[in-house]
Amino acid sequence: QVQLVESGGGLVQAGGSLRLSCAASGRTFSSYGMGWFRQAPGKEREFVAAISWSGGTTSYTDSVKGRFTISRDNAKNTVYLQMNSLKPEDTAVYYCAAGRYSSSRWSTYDYWGQGTQVTVSS
Repeated sequence: QVQLVESGGGLVQAGGSLRLSCAASGRTFSSYGMGWFRQAPGKEREFVAAISWSGGTTSYTDSVKGRFTISRDNAKNTVYLQMNSLKPEDTAVYYCAAGRYSSSRWSTYDYWGQGTQVTVSS
């Protein structure tokens, strides 16, 4: 069992930055692939970024490439999402997820956090 708690969301102006954190419980964090997803009002949950258990492989949706960076610190049981050059269309609730491997498909993941709100004003 893994419990995930996101933090770091908030209100920021367009062009600004935020760093999201996802703290995981459990001793097997380092064996999980991790992902970030987001859901805007009236829209389906969408993939944002993923990272392998070792941190050696990352992937991003096209709309955030070059602006967002996913990373992890297995010693701290934490995964991060550094978000730069934020745009109003990045406004959403952001969720982290843990699964047997990293993937862009939400069905891959077994555990989900409660989400953190990110609002980008124009």
